[in-house]
Amino acid sequence: MDDSTPADRQAKSCSVLIIADDAAFARDITARWQGERSVPAFTLMTGDLCPGIQASPFHLAIVGAVRPGVLPSVLTILETTGKTVLFVADDVQTANTVRETHTRTLVLRQHEGWVDALMLVAAESLRCADLLERALHAESRAEVCQHDATLGRYMLDMRHPLNDALTSVLGNSELLLLAPGVLSAAAREQLETVRNMAFRMHEILQRFSSLESELRYVAKQAANENRRKARGAAGST
Repeated sequence: MDDSTPADRQAKSCSVLIIADDAAFARDITARWQGERSVPAFTLMTGDLCPGIQASPFHLAIVGAVRPGVLPSVLTILETTGKTVLFVADDVQTANTVRETHTRTLVLRQHEGWVDALMLVAAESLRCADLLERALHAESRAEVCQHDATLGRYMLDMRHPLNDALTSVLGNSELLLLAPGVLSAAAREQLETVRNMAFRMHEILQRFSSLESELRYVAKQAANENRRKARGAAGST
């Protein structure tokens, strides 16, 4: 049985990209993250390799200890992905410059306890990324449901005209089959196929109507139950 928490499952599905020319920077972050209950997957990269990042999936990017000449292009590339970017600055001037030139990048000063502060910001960023991904997935599912509901409503509206047409097909085919000597053996066989298929379509429409009644009953029962709970809650206050 899976006893992991939602936060654990979120972390397992998240990936953090760490870009730094100094191996100690990435080592400090990953080592600190190991002390957390939820540890994401890590991808380590130097600033020189960053131009190939477009093809690499990640939910959060952490940048630090990158050569000044490479830093602007690294941040620009990361910002185009639309993902959250955290930059850890080791001096005030660099921090202010990044804030002015890369407004979509979150800047954190490297001070005492900065790794702990980074953990808090990173955890919140990953949570927001997870919520956004869930929201987009829910929106996509809602669009599919809306599409299906439109088709269902059309079928519901058209079932009576279609049923009338099928009744006519069934009635006329039965009359022709009852008339002796009117049709050849081959024609009778084809007409019987038409009648049988029409009857099958009629059964499908009958099941559709039955399903509609069942759904209406379930919805009515749910509404009654909600009203009962509401009255119970009101009476207990």
